[in-house]
Amino acid sequence: MREKTVYVCQTCGYEAPKWLGRCPGCGAWNTLVEERRSARPEKERPASPAIARPVPLAAAARPPAERLRTGLEEFDRVLGGGLVPGSLVLLGGEPGIGKSTLASIAAARLAGAGRRVLYAGGEESEEQIRLRLARLGVKGADLYLLADGRLDALQEAVETLRPAAVIVDSVQTMRHPDLASAPGSVAQVREGTAFLLEVLKPRKVAALLIGHVTKEGTIAGPRVLEHLVDAVLYFEGERYQQYRVLRAVKNRFGPTNELGLFEMTESGLVPAEAPTKLFLRERTEAAIGAAVTATMEGSRPMLLEVQALLVPTLFPVPRRSATGFDLGRLNMLLAVLEKRAGLHLIGHDAYVNVVGGLRISEPAADLAVALAIASSFREAPVAAGDVFIGEIGLSGEVRPVPRLSARLAEAARLGFRRAFVPPAAGGLPEGLVPVEVRTVREALEAAFGR
Repeated sequence: MREKTVYVCQTCGYEAPKWLGRCPGCGAWNTLVEERRSARPEKERPASPAIARPVPLAAAARPPAERLRTGLEEFDRVLGGGLVPGSLVLLGGEPGIGKSTLASIAAARLAGAGRRVLYAGGEESEEQIRLRLARLGVKGADLYLLADGRLDALQEAVETLRPAAVIVDSVQTMRHPDLASAPGSVAQVREGTAFLLEVLKPRKVAALLIGHVTKEGTIAGPRVLEHLVDAVLYFEGERYQQYRVLRAVKNRFGPTNELGLFEMTESGLVPAEAPTKLFLRERTEAAIGAAVTATMEGSRPMLLEVQALLVPTLFPVPRRSATGFDLGRLNMLLAVLEKRAGLHLIGHDAYVNVVGGLRISEPAADLAVALAIASSFREAPVAAGDVFIGEIGLSGEVRPVPRLSARLAEAARLGFRRAFVPPAAGGLPEGLVPVEVRTVREALEAAFGR
């Protein structure tokens, strides 16, 4: 085989014939790495597949394929109902967060349901994989192990076993037979994923690919890797906390705003019980600087506690810090409270935290954040039975939010008594008293008095 040398950017995948200090593709410095590639002679290359012909839409219509349900409700929920035959799902997360544990349990559930599953690991030996599965209590005659990082060995195993699903742990350790570069390089990751796509999709084999992340929190390898697969899931959470969050940032066969919650126990990951009230278990009633809001995570309402702390500072530029909340939006809310509500916050450091490690990305939590800040500033708690839902504009007005009825119904079910909502909120569930507020100043007066 002939070999050629190229220089590949490890950030964006740009290829150059010679080394460059700065990548022309993404502008990053010192990211081009030398890679040697083997090119097959023309006589060794496989024959081109038959050219596809266009067909009418009516002729191409077929009943949807039955999804492979793993039995993990939170996992199937994020996928949109289970794995689709022939789909490639990329699961990313920090080292030690539980990616292999989640994949192992999903593989065991599929094998227990009578589906043949192949677990291919390029990082561990068969004995190591077996010991990890035994620790999790995984058993199943239909679960096969392959401790080989070569993609051609994986292809041979798929052709022999004809499994319903394949777990690849991890995609950065697999080696393409035609590339001489080291496993984990951009070329290996990109070409290896394309190789799996060509092998698995025609055979209707669902694949779950485990991917490592970089220090920036993105999946290692170029962004083209995320374009090749059908779904991209991120497994998040603190390694030393018991709760894990599974998010979908791309899904061709389901919604991308669903969220799955898992609890790490001694026997492995299990779906969290009562996830809608999970983050209110340790809430202290009548706490200063705390307020509750209702957010929508896909089709499920979630009640979260927002905490704020204001501390006087002697420095000319006060400090602003936000955990689980957008820092730019926090600065905007502080400016609105200063200008429209008369709170003199310019001499205070402001800290905002969303309890439980979740991140709020929708503006429906603005009213709760504003009330938590005002509570800390005035040293006065809000009522324990109040929930705050609404977006705040630059003029201080409280704007409506979508799917308010579902949020309020969940708040009423969990025992909240008053709901601070925008005007014309419509009918509220029984037992929940509406407090319609048009501006943030009205909300402060209703919550704390004049």
